[in-house]
This record gives sequence, structure tokens and C-alpha cells, in this order.
Amino acid sequence: MFKVDYIVAGFAGVAGMALLLVQPLLVGGHLPGLRGMRGRSLHRVIGAFLVLAVVVHVAGLWVTSPPDVVDALLFVSPTPFSAWGVIAMWAVFAAALLGLLRRRFAARLRLWRVLHSALACVIVIGTVVHAVQIDGTMETVSKWLLSGLALIALGRVILDRRVWAVLSLPRAK
Repeated sequence: MFKVDYIVAGFAGVAGMALLLVQPLLVGGHLPGLRGMRGRSLHRVIGAFLVLAVVVHVAGLWVTSPPDVVDALLFVSPTPFSAWGVIAMWAVFAAALLGLLRRRFAARLRLWRVLHSALACVIVIGTVVHAVQIDGTMETVSKWLLSGLALIALGRVILDRRVWAVLSLPRAK
């Protein structure tokens, strides 16, 4: 039974990584037929699946070894990849919560975009560092390829959407 839980947890992690590649492509309008509102709507749905993948990943690991999960959550695990996974996990939850609260940011949409994009960067970078340090579910070449593509997609959309532009203050004359 525990072997099945561990396998399901591993595949949920792989599915989550694959969703991390799709997410920026959707919001950036880089997928055919999914530009504008259609892409952003699907971005929200995929975000919910990403949260679910993270929950299944952690729950499966919990069933397999609760002490290891507790150590990871408390940042006392001897495995260096654990902290990166926990940081990425909390960033996923924070980004999802921010997504749910988007309407409350209507007057400060630029601030919302900066916060959500910053969390996306933490998620992708944290997940990549977490994944590349693990020998297990994914084969090395496919893991590095998926990681690289997710980083490139995120970088492209961050640059295209000029998220950081809101941080520059207007100059006094």
C-alpha cells in the first residue's frame, strides 16, 4: 500500500511540474487558440489543478512517511531538496489565495500582478531546485528539460508583460 502512495505522490509532483510549464504560457497568450480571456480562464482552472497536485504530492508522502514530511515542514530535514519543495508549496498556496482575492485588488491591479508574478517566480524556481536534486520519479534528461522549459516560459512571460514596470516610480520634474 505504501509503495502505491509513494508512486502516486511522485507522479502528482511530475504532473505539478508539467502544469508549471503550461501556466505562464496560458497567461502570456502563447498557446494557439488560448489567447486573452480564454487563456486566463484556463490559467485559473490549471491553477486549481496545480494546488490539487501539490496536496496529493504532500499527502502521498505523508502516508508513506509522516516524520519526513514533518521534518520538511519544520525545515529540519537532512535532505536539501525538502526546504525548496516546502517553500514552493507555500508559494503555490499563497498564489492561489491571491488569485481568489483578485477582485478585491481591482483598484490595485498592478500590485496584484507584481505579487502574483513574484510568487510564480518562487514557485517555479523552488520547484526546479527541488526536483533536480531528487533521484526518483523522473528520468534525469526529461527532468532537466521540463525544468528548463518551465524557467524559459516563466522568464518570457515576465519579460513580455513587463511586470516589474509597476515598481518604477514616476520621476519628479
